[in-house]
Amino acid sequence: MASTKAISGTAFATLLLIALMMGANHVAARIAFNNGVDVATAVVFRSGVTTLVIVALLAVARVHVRFSARHKRMLPLIGLLIGIQSLCLYSAVARLPVALALLAFNTYPIWTALWAAVVYRQHPERAMLIAMPVILLGLALALDVFGAASGLGASGQWARIGAGVAFALAAAATFGLALVITQQETADVDGRVRTATTMTVAGLIALSLVGAQGGFHLPQAAAGWVGLAALTFLYGTAFTIMFTVLPKLGVVGNSAIMNVEPVFALVLAWLILGQSIAPVQVAGALLVVGAVMVLGLRKR
Repeated sequence: MASTKAISGTAFATLLLIALMMGANHVAARIAFNNGVDVATAVVFRSGVTTLVIVALLAVARVHVRFSARHKRMLPLIGLLIGIQSLCLYSAVARLPVALALLAFNTYPIWTALWAAVVYRQHPERAMLIAMPVILLGLALALDVFGAASGLGASGQWARIGAGVAFALAAAATFGLALVITQQETADVDGRVRTATTMTVAGLIALSLVGAQGGFHLPQAAAGWVGLAALTFLYGTAFTIMFTVLPKLGVVGNSAIMNVEPVFALVLAWLILGQSIAPVQVAGALLVVGAVMVLGLRKR
């Protein structure tokens, strides 16, 4: 998953920039949701524009696309999973403080290990077994599962955050499965091609949901248009950098350094949305992010 070689200052800064843009994308999404946009509409815009950008990159690079029979079976499945993940994660962002939604989603390494064990009979590494309880403890603190920081008590806290946490964990579970299938079945497909097919399928899934609900739910205020445009621009730009700049810097696109995204989201949500969490929740957030980064940066 992550390179074990030391990276340059430029590469490190680029990874942090991507994490910042991805965190800002979710803050922008919350602004859009607060102003009339629904989750399916946001995913259609985001996926559609990102697909067009990646396809343009493929055309400029004159990449020859060829799929094996296995790829033709697995790529639509991966797209389906990412489509579900996108809808679930944005649904969590719409219901929870942005940073908490991303933290719950950051449990995906646990889900990845579980799916690898269930589907491909791969035993979890010792480092993962050690990290699992640390991640879960940090998440419990961040979510204030007993309602101590909020003063609501456990039942009151879960009444407030339960649906959002469920969506975030569902996003983590589907993303973990998508990662496992990608690594096992389509690792030999060009990353740009894989992303284009994934975003296309994800966009079509969201578009079918838009049709089922009677059409697009567009912004009802100027702030909503700004949020929708920003989330689309930030997501598409982050992916463009991921597939054009990072390969030249010798850094893989899913480096663990980018897992600081929830930290950026925490700061941005506080500055822009006025969302804040208790100090103990911040400590839990840092525990989750730290554990996930250690997992990603460990030598293989």
